[in-house]
Amino acid sequence: MGFSVPQHIPMTTQNTAILLAAFGATTALGSSAIHTFEDEVRRAFPQVTVRWAYTSPLALRRLASRNIEVDSVAKALTRLHLDNFTQVAVQSLNIIPGKEYETLQKQCMNIARETGLRLSLGAPLLATEADVERAADVLLQHLPLERQPDDLVLCMGHGTAHSAAASYSALADALQKRDPRVFIGTLDGERCIEFMLPKLHATGSKTVWLLPLLSVIGKHAQHDMAGEEPGSWRYILEQEGFTCHPVLRGTAEYSGFAHMWLEHLAKAMAAL
Repeated sequence: MGFSVPQHIPMTTQNTAILLAAFGATTALGSSAIHTFEDEVRRAFPQVTVRWAYTSPLALRRLASRNIEVDSVAKALTRLHLDNFTQVAVQSLNIIPGKEYETLQKQCMNIARETGLRLSLGAPLLATEADVERAADVLLQHLPLERQPDDLVLCMGHGTAHSAAASYSALADALQKRDPRVFIGTLDGERCIEFMLPKLHATGSKTVWLLPLLSVIGKHAQHDMAGEEPGSWRYILEQEGFTCHPVLRGTAEYSGFAHMWLEHLAKAMAAL
């Protein structure tokens, strides 16, 4: 089912643009996910200019070293101002409203003061309790078709020391109520792989599907989750006797999650 734009959003406004703000994509898989999501946005808002910005300085530096130019948020908004756009809906592709999202908020406020641009910021994926409940349903709908009823699913979020880490726990609880064999872990923070191992062992199952709870596929998914080298989740789990099936697909590539972000974007557009 396609995404429909609310009728009260002025789709023919010539001075309005959309800026999609992602952490960054430095791999072919990540770039593919970025373009997939951009296509969804262009279909939903066909008469609005759509541009991208990356929020990670490291990703921007790595791309620059390969002669690939991608704008930072500040640079992208300044370009839009110079191109005579007066209002911009900025949509975050963050999963949780953590430190990165707060930094994005501050950048938008600073640019708005400097340029006079009217800006509206779309919420991250798990912004509200309702988002968490819906995300749990969406995640279960997008599980691998090959998964057997007794197989475990372990999703890898990035993790954070920020209070927004509670969003991961809330999603984990919502999933456990729906399917007690689906788990949420994080690369950093309290829900690390060492924390998850006893929970996985307690199920008695020895097959684990590994899924990234990350907007696009990059180093964390390819190496920290699915890599075969010591220290990766896959390596640790296999050392513990589990058989692992990694799935290298970011959340922005799944229609259910994409539509959640699109609804947040529609609210940001309506607020302009």
